[in-house]
Amino acid sequence: MTLLARLDRLPLSRPHYALLLIGGLGYTFDGMDSAVVAFLLPSVKEVWDLDNGQLGLIGSATPFGFLFGAIAAGLLGDRIGRKKVMMYALAFYAVFSVVAAFSPNYEIFLGARVLAGMGAGAESAIIAPFLSEFVPAKRRGWFVGALAGFFSFGFVAAALIGRFVVSASPDGWRIAQVITALPIVMLLWWRRSLPESPRFLMIQGREAEAEQVVAKLERDVERATGRPLPPPEPTELRPATETPKVNLLTALRFLWSRAMRRRTAVIWTVWFVITFSYYGFFSWIPTLLVERGITVTKSFEFSIIIYLAQIPGYFSAAWLSERLDRKRTIALYLTGSAVSAFWLSQMDAPWAITLAGAVLSFFLNGTYAGVYSYTPEVFPTWIRATGTGLSSAFGRVGSILAPTIIGLSAASLGFGGVFGLTTAVLAAGVLCVLVFGLSTAGRSLEELTEHGAAVSTAEEMKK
Repeated sequence: MTLLARLDRLPLSRPHYALLLIGGLGYTFDGMDSAVVAFLLPSVKEVWDLDNGQLGLIGSATPFGFLFGAIAAGLLGDRIGRKKVMMYALAFYAVFSVVAAFSPNYEIFLGARVLAGMGAGAESAIIAPFLSEFVPAKRRGWFVGALAGFFSFGFVAAALIGRFVVSASPDGWRIAQVITALPIVMLLWWRRSLPESPRFLMIQGREAEAEQVVAKLERDVERATGRPLPPPEPTELRPATETPKVNLLTALRFLWSRAMRRRTAVIWTVWFVITFSYYGFFSWIPTLLVERGITVTKSFEFSIIIYLAQIPGYFSAAWLSERLDRKRTIALYLTGSAVSAFWLSQMDAPWAITLAGAVLSFFLNGTYAGVYSYTPEVFPTWIRATGTGLSSAFGRVGSILAPTIIGLSAASLGFGGVFGLTTAVLAAGVLCVLVFGLSTAGRSLEELTEHGAAVSTAEEMKK
């Protein structure tokens, strides 16, 4: 019986849910830190007398940092381990969130937001591939989708901070950023007990350590369920242990090799489409609401409603991803996003904008649940973190461009034109995933990635 067969036969139980909570809280704090920036824009605009172009740069600062953080996390995660990257990234972004809170001028604030984004981007890129390696194939779609759903709690918390902290005093925007860093102390303590991924340990040749991790998880699951463990399904598949040394060049060569380029192109396109649309919408919605004649306080209240719609969006998609398959779930929620964006472009009344925005929020975040489940599944274990990190990083190009493009083009395109553009981008994503996407539901990670052409390509690269 292989270690991986032993992992895949384990029923989801309290030990898995503990991992879900710890990783999910990481996503909550990542989401809270990045989302709170949208609520800081009106305040910092007034404090430093900024124009829309400078505000757009602030909106792009965090995702710009995300890009480099995601790349670094992937490469380091496949070399030094998933767990270490999670820990260091968490501390890094917390420190620079505090620096941003005490910034004396625009330039330091902008730089600190970039560096905080690097830490958050590194953490968010590594959590999903890390925890997906502990979960049985039949429940992986729900688990990783639900894990990504914790982002929504961070966005709701950011909206509440915007409403009750940022708008409460002239220094509320500084206090808000300190708040986003405070929970990190608790999370760092919890993560001291996290095991390293047994799949990562195996490809590093650390079989004895992998055995210890799996054996402990088996004991914990048996104790939690009070029942004997089910027998494993017979399989000879295991992660390849003879693999190229991971660096940016070998990673790109492999990901765009003949065996992998279709998968890579689909994943990168979907990441770009959803992240462009998501950040274009959420970075500017409070400011756009203010420009429609709504007070800052009211715009934050409407934003809370819009952000609350994320929660059912994430968790409904997590549930559907195991029933419709990941690629169909992504296509369904991208379609809903496109229709919602067009609907939003036609609205004028504040209540109608809020309703359409809430529906768009539901579908955009549901798409993310599918994407976070889907991405780690299409890359082999030896390059899973790097593949996920580079996919996320390419998506961050969209998040960097979106706030600036919208900030600079809002005057010429108008409110309707901005979301008309979003509709077109989302429609392109639907076609890509439906035509070229890979079906992954219910299949083990090794079945999807550790045999056939992908392994042959990796072997060729070592020569």
